[in-house]
Amino acid sequence: MNLTSVPPGPEMVERHYGESLFFGAHLPVTAVSIVDIGSGAGFPGVPLAIQEDSRRVTLVESNQKKAVFLKEAARSLINVSVLATRAEEVRRTFDWIVSRAVDPTEVLRLLPRLALRVGLMIGEGDVSDVKKRTDIAWSEPIQLPWGDRRFCVYGECST
Repeated sequence: MNLTSVPPGPEMVERHYGESLFFGAHLPVTAVSIVDIGSGAGFPGVPLAIQEDSRRVTLVESNQKKAVFLKEAARSLINVSVLATRAEEVRRTFDWIVSRAVDPTEVLRLLPRLALRVGLMIGEGDVSDVKKRTDIAWSEPIQLPWGDRRFCVYGECST
């Protein structure tokens, strides 16, 4: 289905699974309900759910083909649900919004309606852009250990 641009192999394991698990290791234990915006092939949401089974992860994917894949792939994960819709149409609230490979400004528009806390996996160039949101208290960016100038950033709305 070509769900990711990274071909199968060691790079895929590192980029998708490794980065998602590293990202999840930096989420606080209070991150119980998580919504993953633009889940695509299920990253970072599925690894986050597997990493900590007390997390309830909702994967939001508007592409119907990808959403069907996600529903099938997560069928045996009782702490994962899939919404085949646009994030703007979601009417629930969560502890955290997470996302990777989605325009961070689009994700930040969902705050504080969907959640008060956000975790993003973004490129170096996006770090200064997201930090312009002064209504969000940002932690220091954490560089992903594989050195391709990608970062994890975590923040909490002050409203």
